[in-house]
Amino acid sequence: MQALRDRIEAEGQNLGGGILKVDGFINHQVDPQLMQACGQAFAEAFKAVGATKILTAEISGIAPAVMTGLHLELPVVYARKTKPITMPDQVLLTLAPSHTKGRMVELIVSPEYLSGGGKVLIIDDFLASGATIRGLVQLVHTAGSDVVGIGTLVEKTFEGGRKVLENLNIPVVSLVAIHSMEGDEIVFA
Repeated sequence: MQALRDRIEAEGQNLGGGILKVDGFINHQVDPQLMQACGQAFAEAFKAVGATKILTAEISGIAPAVMTGLHLELPVVYARKTKPITMPDQVLLTLAPSHTKGRMVELIVSPEYLSGGGKVLIIDDFLASGATIRGLVQLVHTAGSDVVGIGTLVEKTFEGGRKVLENLNIPVVSLVAIHSMEGDEIVFA
């Protein structure tokens, strides 16, 4: 998607260690017009998969997931990283490594909002190692539902996440793919 790529080229920063700083328009300050366009692109890509719900991880996946939900007219559930007191005692929970936090994080969903028999579309900000998305897939399967598609704003192809997801036989769509991040360069695929 050219608009997202243009924004990364203009404002994205390679912080080293595979960290791409895009917090001025994706994950700290959000550009609603850009996220609306990304949601439209995901809706077009996944309109035929028959999704009944969208799942993402807090916090960075929420904006593109909500915009996709708006275009597909689907509810959006996000996996929390801490359990609020309003959530039931029995929850769906998995662990996933966080690249930016440098530690394992919990992904928690209430079974009230993710239950059996659904067809779930996963939307997130990044596909890097694939660990967070694998965690989301595990939550969906634990709930007794099926994953019908995976969409990410940015794929860092050099981290191998797509290969980790290959055996799932689920369509994966990334709006922008980055081939490498050496020095302070960002090289698009």
